[in-house]
Parts: sequence; C-alpha cells; structure tokens
Amino acid sequence: MSYTIEKRDMGYLLFTITRSEKRNAINYEVMDGLSKAISLANDPAIKALVITGEGDHAFCSGGDLSVFHELHTKEEAYVMLSKMAKLLYSLLTLTKPTIAILNGTAIGGGCELAAACDFRLAREGIKAGFVQGKLAITTGWGGGTILAEKLPASSSMKLLMEAEIQSAKYLSEIGFIDKIYSSNPIAACESFLENLIAVELGVLESYKMIWIQKWGESKLKERIEKEVSNCSVLWESEAHHKYVKGFISKKTQN
Repeated sequence: MSYTIEKRDMGYLLFTITRSEKRNAINYEVMDGLSKAISLANDPAIKALVITGEGDHAFCSGGDLSVFHELHTKEEAYVMLSKMAKLLYSLLTLTKPTIAILNGTAIGGGCELAAACDFRLAREGIKAGFVQGKLAITTGWGGGTILAEKLPASSSMKLLMEAEIQSAKYLSEIGFIDKIYSSNPIAACESFLENLIAVELGVLESYKMIWIQKWGESKLKERIEKEVSNCSVLWESEAHHKYVKGFISKKTQN
C-alpha cells in the first residue's frame, strides 16, 4: 500500500504517503488514497485532516515520473493532471482545517499538495520548491493558481517562475510556511492543532466557508482548469519529453 490513513485520538485524520523509497512520489494509488482520506474527513467526528510523508527525507517529490513517463500526448497528460487537480480542489475546499507536515523535501507537485492545505508546518532545515519550470512544464494540478490565492503576486510569481528550491526559512518569511519545528513532526502538529481542535466543529466549518465562498465567486475552479489545460500542452512538448527521458535513463543506470 502506498499510503496509510489513521484516525488519531485527538480528533484528526492523518494521511501518510508511504513511498519513502520513491521520495513519497505520487502515483495513482496515492491519488486514490487521498480521495478516500478527503471523503473520510467529512465524518463529523473528524475536526481536521493532516497530510505528511513517510520518513524524514521527503514530504513529497511530486508526480512519479517513472509511472507518468508513459503519458506522451496532451490528451493523455490531461487525464492524469485533471484527476489530481480535482483532488486538490476537494482538499482546498474541505470544510475543515487541513495541515501539511513537511517532514522533508517538497518538490514540484509536492509543493502543490502542500499549497492546497490551509496550513503548512516544516521541519527546520528542509527545502521546497515549485521546480516544474525546470522540467519545461508549469504546475499542472492547480498549485500555481492556489498559490496565487495565498501569497502576494510578487512572492508567488518568484517561486513559480524561478523554479528554484528554497529554504524553509525563506518560505516562512514570505508566508508559505506557517511554522517551523525541530521536534517530532506529529507532536509539533498536535501542538499547532491544539487550539483549533478545541473550537466547536460548527465554528471551524463556518469560518472555512468564508474562503470557500470567496473562491467560488472568483471562479477558482475554472482558473485551475485553465492551468491544467496549459500544462497539458507543455507536457507533450519536445523539451519536457527530453527531460523525462533523461530522468528515466538516469534512474535506470542507478
């Protein structure tokens, strides 16, 4: 199994990507698991959804190119990208608080997953980056559009356009990371959640609806759909396929 879902005594649901040997890259099974976790989080007994990765090296390294390298055309890419984008939109609009624990490096789609959560905690010293531009594509799961909602234009543009890996300290300074921790990740998360979970569920959901309604009025879903379409076109480009071919070749040699 590529993931685990656990209901914690504190009253939150913990979703963990368990592919540490693949740097917790997302495959179709992880997508299915995330869908299940989002559905289970609607249980009235659950007050928050927490997402993290196995081990201490990677939170999530984005999409698993060893799986997705078989997608060549924009039509093929669109099916995968659209599926994950819909999941991230469902995560974004879940009526309960969502937290990403960046227990390790977050790269590409891993940053998109983190961006879709309401809060992001990061272990001291980790690095993260929207590096899709180095792969000759853009964010394709809606992460760029979501980031533009959550950070000032200059900060989000810089992260996306430069496509560089950044330090947790810098990401905290610009507001992408909400808290840096140095202790046990679950303990740090539960400390962060303590005051939130003490509040009645109806209050949490009512407040979350303020943002969900705002995103509905600004047609966020439609804007994410445009991002998916744009990435699909770039996906079938020669530049992107050249990168993927080099990546797969390197993996095979190793």
